[in-house]
Amino acid sequence: MANLKTDFVGLTLKSPIIAGSSGLTADMNELVDIEKSGAGAVVLKSIFEEQIIMETERTIEFSDFPTQEDYIREYVKANNLQQYIELIKEAKSRLTIPVIASINCVKDGEWLDYAAKIEAAGADALELNIFTLNLDEFKESKEIEEEYFNILRHLKKVVNIPLVIKISNQFTNLTAFVSKLHALGASAVTLFNRFYEPDIDIRTLRVESASVFSMPEDLRIPLRWTGILSAKEPKLQISASTGVHDGGAVVKMLLAGATTVQVCSAMYENGISVIEFMNKFLNDWMEKQSFNTISEFRGKLSYSSINNAVRYERAQFMKYFSSRK
Repeated sequence: MANLKTDFVGLTLKSPIIAGSSGLTADMNELVDIEKSGAGAVVLKSIFEEQIIMETERTIEFSDFPTQEDYIREYVKANNLQQYIELIKEAKSRLTIPVIASINCVKDGEWLDYAAKIEAAGADALELNIFTLNLDEFKESKEIEEEYFNILRHLKKVVNIPLVIKISNQFTNLTAFVSKLHALGASAVTLFNRFYEPDIDIRTLRVESASVFSMPEDLRIPLRWTGILSAKEPKLQISASTGVHDGGAVVKMLLAGATTVQVCSAMYENGISVIEFMNKFLNDWMEKQSFNTISEFRGKLSYSSINNAVRYERAQFMKYFSSRK
């Protein structure tokens, strides 16, 4: 039997497979099943700063007491936060695997207080999902990146638990950006977050939501950047996310240099037990390859470990289309 244990941000995981933040990780019964299926850790469903703001404004709009706006804002925030705190406490009392809290934030602000209370509730680590769609044509890329850095700087002042920054791949120089996150105190990065994506219904002429689930082929972008960043910034751990639908994808991400992988869409489409099958695949593959521990092969095919690193760099289809008219 291969040893699947993994050390991630100072936590010992029995498996490198983490249940990613979703509606499933907001339900205690589902969390229990996730642990039974063999997950190494769980990321609780995010508490959304943007959702709290929207709920607050909606409550104020329909309130009979518009003069009490400050009271309503504080009540909505406190109520949402308290529900999340209770989820953390219950998860910690009923699970034996690490519990990672998650905040989805859009700006540097009052939610810093949430982080301190989340730590006090017993969360083992905090994943910070940061992204805003910048539509200001006058804002420079450097200003956008600095917003991320400021959030991390301020967060480091209020919490001591490990911080995992969940980011997108939409940065001009991703290697430099991730390197600075590490320098400012991030213990790991999650590659990458998924966004709401619009679609157009040409029959009804309406803008609607596209599918929220990832597909196996979505693995390719995080695979490329996991391979590159694990070599460029080896002391910063990577949790690979998006497109992980089977055990083969888990193995690929680990070979590229990921410390852990996160599973979400696959649990919705194939059931929570998919984690058990992924662990079995990983175990059987390791035994077949004569690997006793994950550290023996992690990063074996990263950017710095292969002879032809251009395979990670190449962005155009030169070879594929060279023989086609």
